[in-house]
Amino acid sequence: MNTTPSSRKAAHTPASEPLAKSAAQIPPLKTRGLARFYHATRYSLQGLKTAYQTEPAFRYETWCALALLPAAFWLASSPLHWALLISSLLFVLIMELINTAIEAIVDRAGREYHELAGLAKDLGSAAVLFALFIALLCWGSSLWSRLLV
Repeated sequence: MNTTPSSRKAAHTPASEPLAKSAAQIPPLKTRGLARFYHATRYSLQGLKTAYQTEPAFRYETWCALALLPAAFWLASSPLHWALLISSLLFVLIMELINTAIEAIVDRAGREYHELAGLAKDLGSAAVLFALFIALLCWGSSLWSRLLV
């Protein structure tokens, strides 16, 4: 058996790979400081825009929150009370974004039915439902106390 270096198979090592990689294969460098904040904000706004354009539930809840915003000034008896009312609306939107992210990940994993995929989507939807209950509780109790007092 010939064991000279030329007859051996080359081991798969990083050194045996080509040095030049395409631009698509090179991960971008992490930015720092204000540049990082700028890029993070830009990606967040892009996510909000995409959710608004593609998710009817997020669109409905956004319009509902905007419609209730002026009512919060009338209902609130203190700045803390106002913050609670606004926070409950934001919580619904946050849960809808998380639910949308879960659905996107599950859909990316595969379109075929799987029990765990259905469970993940159902639990995300249940989280939105509980957020809506919390908002209804905050707004309903505020309205109740405002009309009775």
